[in-house]
Amino acid sequence: MKGFDLLGVYSARLMEPGEQVVSGHRACQGCGEVLAMRLIHKELGPNTVTCSATGCMEIISSSYPDTAWAIPWLHVAFENAAAVASGAESGYKALRRKGKLPAHLADKKITFVGMGGDGATADIGLQALSGALERGHDMVYVCYDNEAYMNTGIQRSSSTPFGASTTTSPAGKKSIGQQTWKKNVTEIAAAHRIPYAATASPSFPFDLMAKARRAAETPGPAYLHVYSACPTGWRPASDLAIELGRLAVQTASFPIYEIFDGNRVKV
Repeated sequence: MKGFDLLGVYSARLMEPGEQVVSGHRACQGCGEVLAMRLIHKELGPNTVTCSATGCMEIISSSYPDTAWAIPWLHVAFENAAAVASGAESGYKALRRKGKLPAHLADKKITFVGMGGDGATADIGLQALSGALERGHDMVYVCYDNEAYMNTGIQRSSSTPFGASTTTSPAGKKSIGQQTWKKNVTEIAAAHRIPYAATASPSFPFDLMAKARRAAETPGPAYLHVYSACPTGWRPASDLAIELGRLAVQTASFPIYEIFDGNRVKV
């Protein structure tokens, strides 16, 4: 994409051709998460290596013997996507420094991506994410936040909002549902003094893609926290993912903003 204005909006409302997440995946109908994954990788382009934690996006995109990925992609454990992405980035730098890269890769900018859901990011993988950010690896970490462990049965995570009903925090006569407040992983990431962190939603696709590009172009670690409506876990109609994401931003239940070197900018 070219021609962003100061707000990161592409005035012509056009996208470059080419897809890195292609047909053949098995996402649920109306899944906001797979849309976000597609938009982000469409913007990052073919020179991308993605390390994916166990979760919805891994399950739906890599059913053996098929794949929905047109780029190098690694399925890694639930807890270590950030560690593997940082290792891939370090290995690439070492090969380039030693002159051992193939000629066609020697001068190319390769974007290394670690990604996971809110469970793999806010809970199980938080230590690996913290370590990668603290070490300063040149990589992008993306959390696709559908606010529960949807792949394993809609159990609550630390990203589940207060009062929400899940299979392990059911709302009813004896419980209000989730009894803790949503963990703000974006602020935790920014507290590592990384150069770029942002929140986004596929309901605002050009904003999401602009932030993905800025994250990739920023030297050092970058963090994207992406709100991902889940018809299966949230139980709305399958055609409401975009509308729900838009309402979440407009009502400030999920504000979208950017943090540059510790300075927050509302978008």
